[in-house]
Amino acid sequence: MFTSFSHIRNLKRYRRIVTVLARHGFGSVLEFIQIDRRLSLPRRLLKQEPASRLSLAEHLRLALEELGPTFVKLGQILSTRPDLIPPNFIAELAKLRDTVPPAPWEDVQALLTEEWEQEHNQMLASIEPIPIAAASLSQVHAATLENGDQVVVKIQRPNILRTIETDLEILSDLAARAQRTQLGQIYDFVGIADDFAFTLHNELDYRREGRNADRFRDNFAKETYLYLPRVYWEFSTQRVLVLERINGIQIGDIEALDAAGYDRHKIALHSARIIVKEILEDGFFHADPHPGNFLVMPDEVIGAMDFGMVGYLQEQDRLNLVRLYLSAVSLDANSIVEQLIRMGTAPAEVNRAGLSRKISRLLTKYQGLPLQDIRANEIVAEIMPIAFRHHLSLTSDLWLLLKTLAMMEGVGLELDPDFDVFAVAEPFMQRLAWQLMLPSRKWGQNILRQGADWGELLSTLPRAGSRLLEQAERGNLFQIGLKDADRIMTGLDRLTTRLALSVLAAALIIGLAMLIPSTTADSLIQWMAVIGFLGAIGLGVWLLISIIKAER
Repeated sequence: MFTSFSHIRNLKRYRRIVTVLARHGFGSVLEFIQIDRRLSLPRRLLKQEPASRLSLAEHLRLALEELGPTFVKLGQILSTRPDLIPPNFIAELAKLRDTVPPAPWEDVQALLTEEWEQEHNQMLASIEPIPIAAASLSQVHAATLENGDQVVVKIQRPNILRTIETDLEILSDLAARAQRTQLGQIYDFVGIADDFAFTLHNELDYRREGRNADRFRDNFAKETYLYLPRVYWEFSTQRVLVLERINGIQIGDIEALDAAGYDRHKIALHSARIIVKEILEDGFFHADPHPGNFLVMPDEVIGAMDFGMVGYLQEQDRLNLVRLYLSAVSLDANSIVEQLIRMGTAPAEVNRAGLSRKISRLLTKYQGLPLQDIRANEIVAEIMPIAFRHHLSLTSDLWLLLKTLAMMEGVGLELDPDFDVFAVAEPFMQRLAWQLMLPSRKWGQNILRQGADWGELLSTLPRAGSRLLEQAERGNLFQIGLKDADRIMTGLDRLTTRLALSVLAAALIIGLAMLIPSTTADSLIQWMAVIGFLGAIGLGVWLLISIIKAER
């Protein structure tokens, strides 16, 4: 069957994709996943060798560039996933170019008219026909508003959406075919294709990019070392984004920074603080921190641009990273393996001894080195083959995080050879480490929520126990006599009572321990809280003694 490709309009593109991949030496892969014969491709095409003597990784990069924007984006995302492809492919895909000739100005004008429902000269005082940047999905034009504000207009390339939707359908079909192979038992190809489609659709919605910019501005409202451009929402749509134009020197232009008299160490420090705060404090980070997206403004203030690619880290993700960090500091490879399994990163059937041995060698290599001699990009490069060999499956956001850290460290090292991102991150790591050990408001909320769950369990347990005993008496479950039912009912009754008292004692001890520090010293409320705290501890001790006696 040809699944979702019964429409003739997709057949031509499907053949084009398969032909390009086969010409670059991937015919055996296509044959392995059993490409449908209705494509009418000559069998010799799948057997042919690539014409040039480039490596297979280089051929993959060239094939993706030849196939256009959807596949360029796919390659860029795959370059952040060392759990899926080998390190040499990762390095090659990181070179993918995303610069293309601009779309004709007439097509751009037509798109602006369609989005704004009027001619662009009725919305803007002026706009430059020649873009200041052109990529596979969009291009950016300088413009001036009627009030004199200098802006940039990011415009989706005309007619790009139709091509992308066709390519995503084809990728979905290829993923479904790969899922039916033996490799499908290891990798979730369908899930990867779905995640990529979701990411690409998000990147094509410029309203979302505008909301990302607003969120970054809110997160850094109290910081003076980062400047975020304003979003002009009255002009922005799904396919057009209008942002304040900021001016400065590209952060990677070292000669220009020196000529302007900027303090490069201060710039490196600011760039590190930005990414560390985003990752460890906000859980929302700029995931495309190449030098072209950051400008240096007066007073070493960094201006950020392009908010289409972002990463998200839940609080639990950040705490898991701290646990891994603490295990690494103590050189405990076994603890790291156990933490990876708890996170779902390593499969339960992973070769624990082999993985622990590889991690131990990595830790030993850096043992005793000062932080300024440890480089994040080197660690990431050494993690990649371990991840691929043992099928470690971090979320795409965590792989994106590793790539982001390596890129930001590279920028920092260009600015200041003594730059140390770990030293900047240390206070944030310590703060999160304390959160693991100290009670917090969320911890109290979790206790109350779990207490409610226990309360519901306790309220239903007697009825469930009675029904269980009735079934047992009728011989439907176990062969238990009536005299046994009485004994079991008595035991369940005692168990329920102890469970209820245990939950009550735990809630009182935790709640009163959190309440006492917030009360006024030597007040009646504090003394009542202390007495209640001691009473709760006494109740807990009594329960412990009764349980020990019952076990005898």
